[in-house]
Amino acid sequence: MKTILVDAVHCFVNKEGEIFVAMQKLLESYLNPKIILSGANDEQFKIFGLDKMPWEVFTLKHDPEKTDSKYYETLLDKYGFKPQDVIYFEHDSEAVKSAQSVGINSYFYDNDKKDLVALKDFLDKNL
Repeated sequence: MKTILVDAVHCFVNKEGEIFVAMQKLLESYLNPKIILSGANDEQFKIFGLDKMPWEVFTLKHDPEKTDSKYYETLLDKYGFKPQDVIYFEHDSEAVKSAQSVGINSYFYDNDKKDLVALKDFLDKNL
C-alpha cells in the first residue's frame, strides 16, 4: 500500500496552523498511511501548528529545502521507501520537480484554486 506524502504549509495547513478540513476529510477517505512533509524549523513547527497534526510530520528544518532532491532522498532512506512506494502532492512547483527528479510520482497542487476534485483524481489514479 502506497504512502501519501502531504505538503504541510500552504496546502494542508495555512500559515496560522489551521487545517484545511475538506482536504483532511478527503485524505481520511483513503486507508493509506500519510506523512506530512515540511521544511519547518523548531519555531515554525509550533507557529504552523505542526505539533498538532493528525499524522506524522517529517521535516529537515530547511537543511536542505524541499526544492533540493536530497530532501526526498533523506525521506526515502529514513522510512525505507522506494520512490514507487509513495505519491506526493505539493504547492511549490520547484519542490514537485525536485521530488520527481528522484522518481516520486508528484502532483502540483494549486493552493489558490483548492481543487480537491483534481487532487482526488490524482490520488485515485495513482494509489
